[in-house]
Amino acid sequence: MTVGVLLVTHDHIGDAMIHATSIILGVCPLEIKTLHIPFDDVDPDQLLKEADKLVRSMDNGEGVLVLTDMFGATPSNIAHRLVGDKHVKVVTGLNLPMLMRVMNYPNLDIDELVDKAITGGREGIIMNRRGP
Repeated sequence: MTVGVLLVTHDHIGDAMIHATSIILGVCPLEIKTLHIPFDDVDPDQLLKEADKLVRSMDNGEGVLVLTDMFGATPSNIAHRLVGDKHVKVVTGLNLPMLMRVMNYPNLDIDELVDKAITGGREGIIMNRRGP
């Protein structure tokens, strides 16, 4: 059994991330799904129900790691409302290096995947300086 991964993002950002990751890795080693949060006409309570349904369908006993794009925005707010369940962990600031790192460690438990997500996301942000 493995941890499920749910991307809760604005519009179709999650789908684009999964597509890029699948092309780069050639496979998608963890069960992964997306919940698209539209930019308008948002009913947070209905979206929370959808997110909860997805989490329940993905949790095979190992938990679900929820990755969301931006802290404080609607996708993140919905994702953080799922945390009451001990099998759900949420990491915000989704970027491609974060998702790649998570997918490279499909056999880790949820707490270890949280660490990989955070370090992958953080280490994927680099500023290259020229000159003094």
